[in-house]
Amino acid sequence: MEGHFCSKCGGAAAAPVSAPPLSAAPATNAGLTENAVGAFCYRGGLITGIIFLVTPPYNNPRIKFHAFQSILLNVAWVLAWLVFLAVGTVMPFGMSVILSLLSLLIWGGGLVVWLALMWKAYQGETFSLPVIGIIARQQAAK
Repeated sequence: MEGHFCSKCGGAAAAPVSAPPLSAAPATNAGLTENAVGAFCYRGGLITGIIFLVTPPYNNPRIKFHAFQSILLNVAWVLAWLVFLAVGTVMPFGMSVILSLLSLLIWGGGLVVWLALMWKAYQGETFSLPVIGIIARQQAAK
């Protein structure tokens, strides 16, 4: 179009429609519900906990609680595994087998807790672990 008239038909052209300006403000929910984000905080453990903790659209206390609890649970789980691994290497063979079975029990228990936390978060419940949950609640309130 040239000017205010169509070059093909000669009809009057309407004013050009401009696109709305892009805003730098993030979306309020970025397409995910609070329940889904809470479950995703636990999905990848430490990494997704940190991602949802620092992502601006998800800056509310409930999501921050799930993110902090996910991070702290993952750190505690890895530290427990490392302690059992270190102690198992210095123990005699008989004790090391018992310690390995105990480690397997702790790993399985951690897996069940992780899945339960993910399920509870998806259901909209805020399930708080005994020590980790208290710390996570304090951090989320800041």
